[in-house]
Amino acid sequence: MNSSNHKVITCKGAIVWKSGDELKIEDIEVDPPKSTEVRIKMIYASLCGTDVLCCNGFPKPLFPRIPGHEGVGAIESVGESVKDLKEGDIVMPHFLGECGDCPNCKSKKSNLCHKYPLNFSGLLLDGTSRMSINGQKIYHHVSCSTLSEYIVLDENYVIKVDPRLPIEHVPFLCCAFTTGFGATWKDVNIEKGSSVAVLGLGGVGLGVAEGARQKEAAQIIGMDIHEMKSEKAKIYGITDFINISEKSISISELIKDATGGLGVDYFFECTDVPQLTINEAIQSTRMGYGTVIVLGAGLVLDWQMSYVPLMFGRTLKGSIYGGIRTHTDLPSIIDKCISKEIKLDELLTHEVSFNDVNKAFEYLKEPNCVKVLIKF
Repeated sequence: MNSSNHKVITCKGAIVWKSGDELKIEDIEVDPPKSTEVRIKMIYASLCGTDVLCCNGFPKPLFPRIPGHEGVGAIESVGESVKDLKEGDIVMPHFLGECGDCPNCKSKKSNLCHKYPLNFSGLLLDGTSRMSINGQKIYHHVSCSTLSEYIVLDENYVIKVDPRLPIEHVPFLCCAFTTGFGATWKDVNIEKGSSVAVLGLGGVGLGVAEGARQKEAAQIIGMDIHEMKSEKAKIYGITDFINISEKSISISELIKDATGGLGVDYFFECTDVPQLTINEAIQSTRMGYGTVIVLGAGLVLDWQMSYVPLMFGRTLKGSIYGGIRTHTDLPSIIDKCISKEIKLDELLTHEVSFNDVNKAFEYLKEPNCVKVLIKF
């Protein structure tokens, strides 16, 4: 520990002041880390759909707030009780922790730790923020807020990066792609020869496709409203592409047509409008044992759902980060990236500087965009 670094830092942060506003790059103050915390100087960040939702008040309208939950940086300073990290380490900040001792961690059935939870309060574990502007508190986005030059979070939410992994690829593993990839073997265990449908072919959906391909699914149906998604999808394992914007029949009918009337074994919902598609997803799966995994999130929090199809033996399952435990499971995915079993470079479609962060959000709206890399 270098105690001389334990001072408030003034730096740039991308603040959203009210729901729907553009981000403003402003001078903010970032506190020094407390005893079990680290302060990180960000190098790269990236965006996923949850950051757009955050700027629109999801899941709670807490403002002013700094979004961002994907990124990589170097530790600038550490608290006095930090054991496994040191200044200069290249690390991935995360929104999930893993204590190893709570009921969920011990069960190995969940990645939702009781001691280091997914936190929607906008504050850190002690109920306070580490960021402010002119004396006013700034809310965190989960435990991260990676759209700031410096961030502070508890060491358990930080993963040291294997130096063999290209540093610019690290942000892509923080949320979207890993969520999809992990869901194929942690949330469910896709069997060889299975049929899989993926609705929404962004970073999450492509992760599902890659996971299903590695699990040797026989049929992987990808669906999107943009035709140009088809070529990228095939790289990650999609065997059948359906442009649903060009079809006049329902999603469930399209899936039944593609599977001889049976439906798929597994349906992964990866859009930002799950409330519009959830009933179709359920009806797209096989009677008796079909499973729907909801990976997408949207601003509409309450849905209407027909329960009758579920009575016929189907399962509806939610997921956070694909069930991946950050300290136990994530290293094996990183190994696959290092060995090129997973091609992260294909995810990168746009790159901007931190000062152009609003341009990154605009790029997300383009049909050819998968991941935007933000350089500090």
